[in-house]
Amino acid sequence: MEFTPRDRQILIALLTQKEALPVKNLAQKINVSKRTVQRELDYISYILKNYNINLCSKTGAGIWLEGEEAGKQMLLKQLENQDDRDFADKSERRKGLILEMLKDQTPKKLYYYANLFSVSEATISKDMEHVEPWFQKFELQIIRKQGYGVYLQGSEKNLRVAIREFIKRYIHTPVLNQLYEASDISTPKAVGIKNIKNQYQLLDEDILKQVGICFASIPDDRIRRLTEESYIGLILHVTIAIERVLGGEFIESNDELLKNLKQDDEYNLALLIVNSLEQEFGIEIPDIEIAFICLHIKASKLQRASEDYKNDKNLPIHHEEIRVLVQGMIVAYDEQLASVLAADEEFTTGLAAHLRPTLVRLKNHMPIENPHLNEIKESYTDVYEHCLKVGKFLEANLGCEIPETEIGFIAIHFGAALVRLESEKEKKRTVSIGLVCASGIGISRLMASRLQKYLKARANITTYGKTDLTPFVIERNDFFVSSMELGEIDTEVVQVSPLLPEDDLLRIDEKVQQYAGVSKKLEYNSDFVKQMEKINDLAGKIKEILRNFFCMEVESEVSFQQLLELAAKKITPFKENQTRFIESIMDREEIATQIIPELGIGLLHTRLKDTYQNGFYVCVPGNHINFQNAYMQSVEAVVIMLIPEDENKQENSRLMGYLSESLIEDEKFLVDIKSGDEIRIKDTLSRLLKQYFNKYLDVV
Repeated sequence: MEFTPRDRQILIALLTQKEALPVKNLAQKINVSKRTVQRELDYISYILKNYNINLCSKTGAGIWLEGEEAGKQMLLKQLENQDDRDFADKSERRKGLILEMLKDQTPKKLYYYANLFSVSEATISKDMEHVEPWFQKFELQIIRKQGYGVYLQGSEKNLRVAIREFIKRYIHTPVLNQLYEASDISTPKAVGIKNIKNQYQLLDEDILKQVGICFASIPDDRIRRLTEESYIGLILHVTIAIERVLGGEFIESNDELLKNLKQDDEYNLALLIVNSLEQEFGIEIPDIEIAFICLHIKASKLQRASEDYKNDKNLPIHHEEIRVLVQGMIVAYDEQLASVLAADEEFTTGLAAHLRPTLVRLKNHMPIENPHLNEIKESYTDVYEHCLKVGKFLEANLGCEIPETEIGFIAIHFGAALVRLESEKEKKRTVSIGLVCASGIGISRLMASRLQKYLKARANITTYGKTDLTPFVIERNDFFVSSMELGEIDTEVVQVSPLLPEDDLLRIDEKVQQYAGVSKKLEYNSDFVKQMEKINDLAGKIKEILRNFFCMEVESEVSFQQLLELAAKKITPFKENQTRFIESIMDREEIATQIIPELGIGLLHTRLKDTYQNGFYVCVPGNHINFQNAYMQSVEAVVIMLIPEDENKQENSRLMGYLSESLIEDEKFLVDIKSGDEIRIKDTLSRLLKQYFNKYLDVV
């Protein structure tokens, strides 16, 4: 018996649930309204009789299925094997049509597809017209020959690109992410890739697993340095290539391309990969396939630390073509900012490193995904608009179209540079200069006026006589400019001519730049200054907590270890810091558990040195009220608190301790946390931190 896609979702949810499930929770689980579920249940109850299964319900508990286990398993197997695509939905049908044409390029009559999708030939003909532009993006044509059939026409290379695009769009990414997670496993036996279940399947999952094992066993750091997106893209490219080669389909040979690529380091890596694949699959792979794997590696993005760049003598920025393009891109972005941006070594080096694989992609018409494109356009509209001009510059110089996905990545580099530039501006402070002159009030005013005009708002200038230089005056100024010898004085003095010639101004300017980037330590009225510093420090910590706060939904079935791994990735992008965080929590857990079932929460806290800020984070189960793992039984939310081990560790402990106490004493705080509503939690968190700050002001 065939079930509708919605019936199938409801039944699978009930068959895999051991306890009664409230209708509201079931509706949330399958993303429909409670009323829709209740309407479907009457029909489901009727058809379940064919399997000797009863749909039971109880007010306050929910609904569940009763019947023999064998009958339930038989029904579950049937549901899992059933194609749940609704071909009455034209968008689903058209995706299915693209899939079928990619799977098999042999000519087929229209009635073949009409019969496959249970629609008329006229409907399929309209669907063909609708999907044709999708194929044209990859230079593939739908050919119709009367009496012969319908088929795809185009190069093997373009067909593979279309297949990869379809897979990336419609195969669930968590499946492919397993391949990346397995990439740093030292032994191939440890690689465990779950079965791929997807109605839009184009890949042979056994071949995909073998390719994943093969890559995990190649001892080359260049593979490990690929970004997750690039690593998965390379795996897809290779898997498709293996499937096509096994099917006797080969890319057209290109002797010139082979000749050009054989000199590259990436070609040697591609050769290493191919040798491993040939042993794994027992096949001979043509040289042209090696060339295209090499191209894919050259077009891939790398995750490289700044130290790598410093020690790399072959930086892209030193290559003439890339250096000229980077300079032109900066000018095209904004002529007025060009000199400032060009002086940012971190920006120019990063942009050059990004540009090298970008040029490979553009010159070889290799598309790239940019999952953050819409976010970039919305959040950094002005930067993106400026980068459109950069795209026009590249198009004029490279002779090819620059897709918006590439412009989006370029915008990230420019945006980061501008944020860094703004941050540097904020770090600069106004420098205090004491001006001492022995030539009379007229000359001293002339010197002060000339110096202020030269330095503008970067400095505050105060004139003094030599006898005015008390310890208090010396402390409140960063350095002194003097036209006379001041003798032994405990501060820096720049000796100048009363007329302040150009070389004197340059020496003063250099000193101003030096002091502008350094925090000023005031000693006069020290008690008050220390109070203000403490208040500012606490305000900064509170801002950190609120800025970094998040409430994250996770699968309710996760283990305690998995929960920590997910939270660690959200807290910090650096793997080393993630590992330190997880190990620290686990060490504390071995001493005494931080899971408190009586309160329905886990209260995890740890102290960490160096890179961590004060942090308050919440994790809640996404599809159940409680976590289902036995270790976290009865827990409705897990709170994570990070406390830095630095010079302010006592104040850090008091601040985070106040939040811990509030979980016990402030009932609303606990209720809000269990709700999983990020806005509610943050509002209450802000209220509590404000209370703490006000109390601190009363006693400081």
